[in-house]
Amino acid sequence: MARRLPHARLASLSLWLLVLVALATSDLPALANTRHPRGKDEYKRQVERLEEDWRIAQLNNDFATADKLLSDDYVGITMGGQVVTKAQQLDRMRTRKFVLTKIELDDLKVKLVGSTAIVTSLANVEGTNDGMPIHGKYRYTRVYTRLPSGAWKITNFEATRVGPPRHDRDRNNRGADDQPAAKPE
Repeated sequence: MARRLPHARLASLSLWLLVLVALATSDLPALANTRHPRGKDEYKRQVERLEEDWRIAQLNNDFATADKLLSDDYVGITMGGQVVTKAQQLDRMRTRKFVLTKIELDDLKVKLVGSTAIVTSLANVEGTNDGMPIHGKYRYTRVYTRLPSGAWKITNFEATRVGPPRHDRDRNNRGADDQPAAKPE
């Protein structure tokens, strides 16, 4: 004759079996890889602070801070379309070939994808590039990678001018009233 389990022990065993079945059918690997939303918010705040550190370093020509923030494999595409490495970017700062005297940021957004942070923003800038004055609005993307140590490094950058330069815009936006009058025939 089969041995009978007491009712309480049977209920407990049934509950454990139910939990095991639920765990076996759930998506535990996906849950293990997701971070708590508060952790993601903290990473965004870290990157936002680094953006401010970078802005201040640019305004103060602080290439020591810039060196610390840039990854060794950094690649940037400047406002003028030049491709620069970390060494070239730091040299531009050190020799004052590129100087920013004003950087006002607007519409800053941080998107996290794994250990990568993608920053987009609109920057109103003034300064000089190779002695030539620069001013205007630029939309930029800066990419940070989070290292296993927890430090963030800038790996990529690209800036694009928003709208054509003022003199081109004025020339292209002439209306019919701005055109020379036709000579009567």
